[in-house]
Amino acid sequence: MAVQMSTVAFDGTNARHIDVQVQITTSKNGLAIVGLPDKAVSESSDRVKGAFSSLGFMLPHRRTIVNLAPADIPKEGAHFDLPIALALMAAMGVLPEDAISDWCAIGELSLDGSITRVPGALPAAVRANAQGLGLICPEDNGPEAAWAGDLPILAPNNLVQILNHFRGRQLMSRPIPGELLDGSSPLDIKDVRGQETAKRALEVAAAGGHNMLMVGPPGSGKSMLAARLPGLLPPLTPTELLDVSMVHSIAGLLERGQLSRVRPFRDPHHSASMAAMVGGGIKAKPGEASLSHRGVLFLDELPEFTAQVLDSLRQPLETGEITVARANAHVTYPARFQLIAAMNPCRCGTAGANGIACRRGERCAIDYQSRVSGPFMDRMDIQIDVPAVTPADLALPPDKEGSAEIAARVAAARHIQMERNGGLNNAELPQNRLEHVAEPSYDGRKLLIQAAETLGLTARGYHRVLRLARTLADLSESESVQRLHIAEALSLRRARKGLKSTPQNSRSFRSVKD
Repeated sequence: MAVQMSTVAFDGTNARHIDVQVQITTSKNGLAIVGLPDKAVSESSDRVKGAFSSLGFMLPHRRTIVNLAPADIPKEGAHFDLPIALALMAAMGVLPEDAISDWCAIGELSLDGSITRVPGALPAAVRANAQGLGLICPEDNGPEAAWAGDLPILAPNNLVQILNHFRGRQLMSRPIPGELLDGSSPLDIKDVRGQETAKRALEVAAAGGHNMLMVGPPGSGKSMLAARLPGLLPPLTPTELLDVSMVHSIAGLLERGQLSRVRPFRDPHHSASMAAMVGGGIKAKPGEASLSHRGVLFLDELPEFTAQVLDSLRQPLETGEITVARANAHVTYPARFQLIAAMNPCRCGTAGANGIACRRGERCAIDYQSRVSGPFMDRMDIQIDVPAVTPADLALPPDKEGSAEIAARVAAARHIQMERNGGLNNAELPQNRLEHVAEPSYDGRKLLIQAAETLGLTARGYHRVLRLARTLADLSESESVQRLHIAEALSLRRARKGLKSTPQNSRSFRSVKD
């Protein structure tokens, strides 16, 4: 007769129920693990044998089969060690079989019998709670699992503790949830001197969740501005906090079960591979795009990223999720992030800085900025120039208005959007609903059509100007989109270097703005 123990297999941020079935047969010696295990799961047999040996247990001198059902689901990770060990103990009579029937278990075993930390404790606890089961997890995962609700949780440090608990010799208390940090950011926008236009653009980006590109010479403050964006955004809501924490749990980033309401801020190096950016690898772990879910993904030195990496972000920018295709499975991770990018105007970095011309000529800027594809640039709602900071700017006293004051305006604008858009910000609003809520006035529509013809805006660019204008109207608490909102939205979309308009078109655009 087979003994059964519950555990989970991870499919993205979802935990799928897996039965660990153990049967001791009358055949020859050996421990076999079946059910589509990967290398780490197959090696569980040796870790379990070592842990049993340290406790003075010996496996039966008969063939023991461990079946991980359903057999067609790939099993990955070392967290199967603990449920296999507990099911083996029950099959050997060391533990009563009914002692483990109401529990789900995850954990990696060391050869000395200790239970070490594994990723995914929060999704596993959520799954166990949904099934009416308790969770047995490593001691280090206890504070993380405790966030899943009121389910029973045992967090032993080693196999001896769990044995003594089920035998009634030791009572293990339920772990308490880890610390919850508030939504405040230590970085204040007051630290940035000058750059008033860029600060305004950052406020607009925060209010509507818009993607933003900053172009300027080194030292102009692009990275400082981007790093202060999380301080302008409202804290994560409880639902968003759970979504973000599930991704970070799968990635093994929740140390001591500590959660934070500050929105994630990820800034990968430009040498990052496509698997590092969108997820993948041997176990299809979440990438930087998913780790910045409901937060900010900052790409510094944008043209230095490979074209393949940048183009891989086009899908999540539209859909808010990433699907990693594997030979035997497809794994989907959420990736609803706000993209902030920065780049120098040319390879030398000095073109246009304080009136300095690039020593390689105008072609340097054209070639450098052309590394970023047009479709990718079209997805950047805000595209602004960030000029070099002058000594006069550095000598100015700090602004009286800091991140707290701007964050209050952003929160008010977001509240308006959530009430009107059904919980969505303007950047996430579907196009069919956008045309209804962002209907411009007669003068505003006339200006937008004229500018679209002059600048050659694509259909996507046209609608992104409308989104920006709607956010600007929300910041000014205007119910309708007026001409001045359209004009400011157009001013926040710079023309790319090297794609200059003809003199006639330039005069036409100036007249439009005027």
